Amino acid sequence: MNIIVLAVIFVLAFVCVILALIPFLKKQLKEEIQSSQEQFLQLARQQFELDQARATSELEKRKQAIEGNVQGLKEQLDQYQRLLREFERDRTQKYGNLENELKNASLATGKLQEATTRLNNILGNVKLRGQWGERVVEDIIEKCGLIENVNYLKQKKMENSPNRPDYTFILPNQHRVNMDVKFALDNYINMVNAQTPPEREQYKKEFLKNVDDRIKEIKDRGYINPQENTLDFVLLFIPNEQVFGFIQENVPGLMDRALAEKVVICSPFTLYAMLSVIRQAYENFRYEKDMKKIIDLIEQFTKTYVLFKDRFESIGSSLEKLQVQYQDVKDKSFKNLDTKINKIEDYKKGTKVSFDAASPNIIEIAQDVLDDNPVAQ
Repeated sequence: MNIIVLAVIFVLAFVCVILALIPFLKKQLKEEIQSSQEQFLQLARQQFELDQARATSELEKRKQAIEGNVQGLKEQLDQYQRLLREFERDRTQKYGNLENELKNASLATGKLQEATTRLNNILGNVKLRGQWGERVVEDIIEKCGLIENVNYLKQKKMENSPNRPDYTFILPNQHRVNMDVKFALDNYINMVNAQTPPEREQYKKEFLKNVDDRIKEIKDRGYINPQENTLDFVLLFIPNEQVFGFIQENVPGLMDRALAEKVVICSPFTLYAMLSVIRQAYENFRYEKDMKKIIDLIEQFTKTYVLFKDRFESIGSSLEKLQVQYQDVKDKSFKNLDTKINKIEDYKKGTKVSFDAASPNIIEIAQDVLDDNPVAQ
């Protein structure tokens, strides 16, 4: 019974203690909860600030990255814009140049047509054709550096013939070669302008016949004359490379037949080569003559030098002899004269001079001076 009472009392006491502790525990719990809440809020605030700072930093990095990419894109866009402007400027310039080139080409075509028309008129007129051929020759002669009346003669009448070659080129040792520049091109022009193949073939035959006739005519003109020191051939000039090539292509043996007739057919290119050789031969001949003159002058100088050397050595020998004589006079006569003059000076100063038989007097001293110095006499 006592145990039960004690147990009940203990339980009641425990309950009372519990009831007494409940407000305190509530307060403690409340404070703990409040403290936990504050700590949680503090931790949440710190975590939020940390996350916010991290997010801000990340956003800043992304912003910088985006700005860098945007800047790169902007620079690329600027570069593309510059390239586009340059392309546009270059395109405008090229189109402008192309337009100018087209204008120039149009003008050149017009000028070419005019030149072709003038050339056709020249080739169609015998007199103008001859002048044109002479003009071509004059240009070639000028390029080769030949001088009229020195390296060549123009329209010079031959001494033993009434004929006048268009050009006579002067070679070394007064050799000469004559050239004719007149050449019939009427049938060649008609052949080029022919409308049908039969007409073209007919004019072709007539033109080649004109060439044969011209070669025979040149042969019979008497341009080859040994009495006038001419070479054993004459030049026939064709003032057009196309015509010259046409003859070679269609009549391969014509050049050989012309050479057999002692006629050399030449075009502007071949004439330039021939005149260059002629000029070089003339220059070499002149150099050879000048060199011979120089050698003659050197020989004359050598002879004059030998004579001068002999005369100079003779003068040297004479000077050596005079030097010996001069030294003899200087060593003997001057010394003797100085001794006698010193005696005279002593006499003038009143020095006592004996006049005994052993000592000469002043008259004898003067006489000795005169005797030892013939020049003074």
